[in-house]
Amino acid sequence: MARRFGGEFSPKSAPKDAVPPRHPFHGKRATQMGGRVNALFLAPLPLAVRAFFAEPVRLAAFLAAFGLLILAAWLTREGLKAQMAYEARKVARRPALPRKIIGSVLTGAGLGLAGMTAHGPAEAVVFAILGAGLHFLAFGPDPLSDKGMDGIDTFQQDRVARVIDEAEKHLAAMTDAIRRAGDRGLEARVEQFQTTAREMFRTVEEDPRDLTAARRYLVVYLLGARDATIKFSDLYSRTRDSGARTDYEAFLNDLEQNFAARTAKLLLDDRADLDIEIEVLRERLQREGVRPEEAMPHNGE
Repeated sequence: MARRFGGEFSPKSAPKDAVPPRHPFHGKRATQMGGRVNALFLAPLPLAVRAFFAEPVRLAAFLAAFGLLILAAWLTREGLKAQMAYEARKVARRPALPRKIIGSVLTGAGLGLAGMTAHGPAEAVVFAILGAGLHFLAFGPDPLSDKGMDGIDTFQQDRVARVIDEAEKHLAAMTDAIRRAGDRGLEARVEQFQTTAREMFRTVEEDPRDLTAARRYLVVYLLGARDATIKFSDLYSRTRDSGARTDYEAFLNDLEQNFAARTAKLLLDDRADLDIEIEVLRERLQREGVRPEEAMPHNGE
């Protein structure tokens, strides 16, 4: 009888319960931090150079302007990071500090101080207005309002935020640990698991009532995954043990399947809660004597 060939590297040899591979860019967003932000750190360098060819008072003024511009660049970069985190979530609080707006103000102040030192008051005003305005146009304002917070208990949301912040620290520790193993394939595999874990994060953020059911995954299981990744990386970086690599990949598969299954269960529970609410509302309307056909106007009326 003919028999299908299969082996370790056969495309048909994957186990039935294996997690299907995701697209490499699944869940990713294009970063806003690129050449523009890097240019903010490079642009003030001529002021630092010029300062050391000036008299002491002007030297201090040029260095102060340099410091203001570097601080503005750093705040702008941190503001963009906060905005990306805000946009990645369906439910989010606005950043506590409007870093990009402060960056615009500091950019205007730094350029104004440089203009005052090198030229005069009129030039300082022009430089300050142009610098602040162009910075604001280039990077825009910070998010100034909460997103998706209507009808959500803020106390529960704060509890969720604390748990997820701790979970993100575990994921970051996994990333740092797996890099020590020096295996790009494993780095990609860990990143795939992290994408699945963050889907649970977003689900719990959207409905904080799910925290009780997901807490064990977000706290205990991710802590165990972090510790297992650290121990594996230390071992694999020294021995390149293929058996340990196989066991670790199987561990990630099991963990990812459990996270995906729990996330799906949370979504089903949310759907069940919605169906109950709809049914309760329908029963109340019927008790009030309101029927859909009575509430809808007839044609011609």
